[in-house]
This record gives sequence, C-alpha cells and structure tokens, in this order.
Amino acid sequence: MSLKVAIQMDPVATINIHGDSTFALGLEAQRRGHTLFYYEPKHLSMRDGRVYARGQALTFRREPGNHASLGEQEKLDLGEFDVVLLRQDPPFDMSYITTTHMLDVIHPRTLVVNDPAEVRNAPEKLFATRFEGLLPPTLISRDMDEIRAFREEFRDIIIKPLFGNGGAGVFRLREGDENLASLMEMFGQMNREPIIAQKYLSDVRKGDKRIILVDGEPVGAINRVPAEGEARSNMHVGGRAEKSLLTRREYEICEMIGPELKKRGLIFVGIDVIGDYLTEINVTSPTGIQEIDRFDGSNLSALVWEAIEARRI
Repeated sequence: MSLKVAIQMDPVATINIHGDSTFALGLEAQRRGHTLFYYEPKHLSMRDGRVYARGQALTFRREPGNHASLGEQEKLDLGEFDVVLLRQDPPFDMSYITTTHMLDVIHPRTLVVNDPAEVRNAPEKLFATRFEGLLPPTLISRDMDEIRAFREEFRDIIIKPLFGNGGAGVFRLREGDENLASLMEMFGQMNREPIIAQKYLSDVRKGDKRIILVDGEPVGAINRVPAEGEARSNMHVGGRAEKSLLTRREYEICEMIGPELKKRGLIFVGIDVIGDYLTEINVTSPTGIQEIDRFDGSNLSALVWEAIEARRI
C-alpha cells in the first residue's frame, strides 16, 4: 500500500545529500512506493481545528546539484496524509514547540514521526536526566553560585546551551579559566534559559558514539572523534566518523532507555554516549544513518519505514 507522506523540514535545496538523514528516509520512502510532499515549518497553519501546509510534491534523487524536483505549490490538509515526518532541525525553541502543538491535532490519525507531544516533552538534554545513573555529573541552572561551585567540585567542565544543537555554544572550562562569567553574560543576552554543565569526560578524545534506535532497539552506531584541539566531535566542526560496534555498556544503556522510547512513540532516536555515559537523547531530528549505512552496508531507513508501516498498513 502506498502511503501519502508529508515532510516538515528545513529548505530542501540546502541539504547535504551525503549526510542528511531526511534525504535517506525520503529516498527509501520512494523506493517503497510512497509519495512525498514537502513543506517548511513557516508554511504550517491551523484554522478552525484544521491543520494544513503550503508546500510541494517532492521527488528525491541521489544526484549532486540536482537532488530534488518540486511540483507546483499547493495548500493541503495534513489530516488527509498517512504520515508526517517531523524533521526540521532545532533549536528547540517556542517556534518548534508550537509546531508540535499544531501537529498534535492530527496525530495519531495521521501518524507524526516522532510523536509531537513526546518530542515536546523530551528535549534532548533534559530527557536524558530521567534515567538515573546514566549521565555524567550534570547541573542545569542559571545560578552563577551553583555553576561556580560545580566547576570547583569537578575542576574541568563543559557548559552548553540547554536547547542548543550541533555543538554550537559548547565550551570547555578548566580550573582557573577566567571566561566563565563572560560566557554566562553572553548566554544571558541570548536567552533566559538555564545552561547545562557537565563534568568533562576525557574519553571524548576516543570518540562520541552516536547510536541509532528504531522503536527502542539499537540498530547501528558510529564513533565521532574530535579533531585535534577541539572539544566537540560533531562532524560539521571537523569530527571524524569511524566504524563502531556497541560495547556491553552501550547495550545496557539502550536496554534501560529503549522501552521508554517505544512507549512514548519515539520511533527514530539517536543517542550520544561518551565512555560509559549517556550525554543526550536526540528525538527532534536525529542524524547519522547515512554514515552508519556506509560503514555497515546497512539500510537503517528501511528499518524506520518498517516501523512506520507496521502502524499504518
């Protein structure tokens, strides 16, 4: 059975077809006979209980510079689709949260992946704190006295925006570093949110593991090794991807969080693990499936669609 699939995402013209997980999901959907409709979050609307979007029919192809064909713009009722893929990148701000409230209106009659209410209730860095014993020492606060005390206790820490993404705004502060107050002033000028501080994990030099879970089950992983002189392992800031298998500890982490992910309707999730510690649970727009596929010869997009189709067909 062919499914009508809408994709809520950032501008399709700018995606990296060699690394974008939404692109891989779209290609696999086409291979399975599903049709695609693309719209940007700014074109999502709700009126009198009806949720609709202005967008275009979409066809993907793996051709650099010619990776997408778009139809004429039209306004369609999202309640008439089988599936909506919620795939725009963070930041997880009020604009993002508002789209989840709007998509709540059509879910689960139209299956939204991931469940918009659960995406809203599971911001990556906060959600991970629900699982006792999995995180490194972690503080969430705006209180400078608390943040200073945390650094005095652990001497070498990472601070980052609570709702940031992609490694933006991540700083390592060693004992004696005089930049803490200035950084907190900068964060305060940007927003009113707390920051997250964590004990620096020296194991990050060995890599920051991205593990993909589908329906609560681990299906693949890559190790992302930071560049020399860089505390962040994100690949767009110079991190290097390496083939990786899961360790016993990583399986334990997945076993602890997997049932909760499945219960919440979080079908496609990426978690980050450094050493023995979980650091984030990415539910908004997880990435990494193309890199894993290249190393493992797998097709993680197919596993995601099998989980979706099991709920729709």
